[in-house]
Amino acid sequence: MDTIDAMRVFVAVVERNGFSAAADALDLSTAAVTRQIAALEKRLSARLLNRTTRRVSPTSIGAMYYQRCVQLLAEFDALEASVGAQALQPSGRLRINAPVSYGIARLAQLLPGYSALYPQVELDLQLSDRLVDMVEEGFDLAIRITRQPAPSLIARRLAQARILLCAAPDYLARRGQPASPEALAEHDCLSYTYLAGGETWSLQGPQGEASVALQPRMRANNGEVLREAAIAGMGIISQPDFIVDQALADGRLVAVLPGWEAAPIGIHAVYTSRSHLAPKVRSFIDYLAQHLDNGNDSSL
Repeated sequence: MDTIDAMRVFVAVVERNGFSAAADALDLSTAAVTRQIAALEKRLSARLLNRTTRRVSPTSIGAMYYQRCVQLLAEFDALEASVGAQALQPSGRLRINAPVSYGIARLAQLLPGYSALYPQVELDLQLSDRLVDMVEEGFDLAIRITRQPAPSLIARRLAQARILLCAAPDYLARRGQPASPEALAEHDCLSYTYLAGGETWSLQGPQGEASVALQPRMRANNGEVLREAAIAGMGIISQPDFIVDQALADGRLVAVLPGWEAAPIGIHAVYTSRSHLAPKVRSFIDYLAQHLDNGNDSSL
């Protein structure tokens, strides 16, 4: 027996002075109402109603129970309404994980606009280039820059980034512009530690695909560090456009092997389950999708 339902039936019987009237009001059969009252009285070990052929009225203990039922049901309905309203509105703490460079270059400029739209959401952005365990570390969603999101996660593609080869003008003045992808093996290259292909750069260009095994001069687990090293003339990098686009625009870096670049990489919002996705998570993903160009992230 559901106690809340039984209390509602009891209140209806008292307020309508009968089982049939209560059954009509609740869209139940009279037999169902009778069973609910009998089960309630059995559970409470108390007679709640006086029954005659003409009317039904509460006993003294039934009258007391009726008053408390009215109060409790009102509080319960108010609680459900409050929770329901909050469940529909984005609110609460939203924990987001994102790569360091992307968080600085792209997300940082989007957060104020989202916060203005949803002031009840408390943003908690944690930047890290390592692959976090979302469940264990309590993240609501993460931004993953990858060609293939983990199958254990739900992923929504938000944008894509180009992967560009570039170096400082003075480096190329000293060492020369490589004439082919294979020539990269003779150059100083700066490698990203978490690169999926390890020390092999796979490129696409006019002659198709080419893969070059490297012996990097430097490795780092952060793209901005590699960009600054390249600007200082240490070698050639292969990095996403959101890391190098400004340096290319102002001439601190120049393109290497124009026409050759790695395949674009997807930028995804990932989360652990579709079931009961919190409004704060859904609203943030929708906001990112709206403000990031789904074809190329460099529109920002």
